[in-house]
Amino acid sequence: MTGRMLWARCRIFGAMGLLIAGVATAAAMDSPSSDPTQQWQLDFESGILWHFTGSASPLDYVFLPQVLSLVAPADFERRVLGGELVLRSRYSLLLEPILQSPEHHYYGASAAGLLEWWDDRRTRCLFFTGGGGFGWLDAKGYEVPGGQGQEFNFNWLIYTGGRIRVSERCNASAGIYYQHVSNGHLDKLDPGVNAIGPMLNIRWRF
Repeated sequence: MTGRMLWARCRIFGAMGLLIAGVATAAAMDSPSSDPTQQWQLDFESGILWHFTGSASPLDYVFLPQVLSLVAPADFERRVLGGELVLRSRYSLLLEPILQSPEHHYYGASAAGLLEWWDDRRTRCLFFTGGGGFGWLDAKGYEVPGGQGQEFNFNWLIYTGGRIRVSERCNASAGIYYQHVSNGHLDKLDPGVNAIGPMLNIRWRF
């Protein structure tokens, strides 16, 4: 990939990030409710993911995911175990430096369903999310054995953890994040990578 192509893609994802932030701000201004499940919110997550068994690559990949997400108001609500179970949508931009591998970065986008259980006071939450998307990395598989075969790749994720409400506008959470990256056999060289590790999150309502 040339420097010009990389810069063009970075500008596209930067513009998408600004658009997400703008939509979240406008939507939150239209919603006077203090219930965090009924508002558009902006998430930022950071963590570290280590390669583990199940992928064909023998390399010890380490990802440093930085994730910006727009979380929609609840589409579904039901009383469960003394609290409320809600289903929401989550749209994310991914920027992930890669360590200990021939590739150096992965960036892309994903969409996921987000299941949250909140207590009645809306101060504590357990969550589970799963989804997928696509992105690009600087593939080196034809130069280094165990590397990825092409730049365009898909991603799948599973993410679970707990969240607390720390102020009227702010929530914080910690969880375990699983990610799979591969090209879905679009290239004959497709070792893929499974990675798992801890993630920290801050969620903000404007």
